[in-house]
Amino acid sequence: MTCIASPSVPPGSLLLYLTMKDRIEKADLAKLLARRMKSDEQTASAWLDAMIESLYQCFKKGQKVTLPGLGGFYLRPGRSTSAFRFNPAQRLRALFGWSSSYKGKL
Repeated sequence: MTCIASPSVPPGSLLLYLTMKDRIEKADLAKLLARRMKSDEQTASAWLDAMIESLYQCFKKGQKVTLPGLGGFYLRPGRSTSAFRFNPAQRLRALFGWSSSYKGKL
């Protein structure tokens, strides 16, 4: 993975342009988190695994999950199936130019 920081993004931000691919995978995210947390990749990967498993357990119980700055995740039950929904936070909406009341820094 080759990353270069965007000129419009403050140093140390997780927002990076990927020069080799258009998306990052779990291992790539663990590397970014390790760098951000000034930790090793194994620790960051363990935290990421724990977070993913915790989210899974919440959804399995039918609970909603809200992560301020990112958004809310929930299951919307239907008659024969459920739909997974994501409601982006105002900061994320502003980042993509969607209707937003967010006034802070992006």
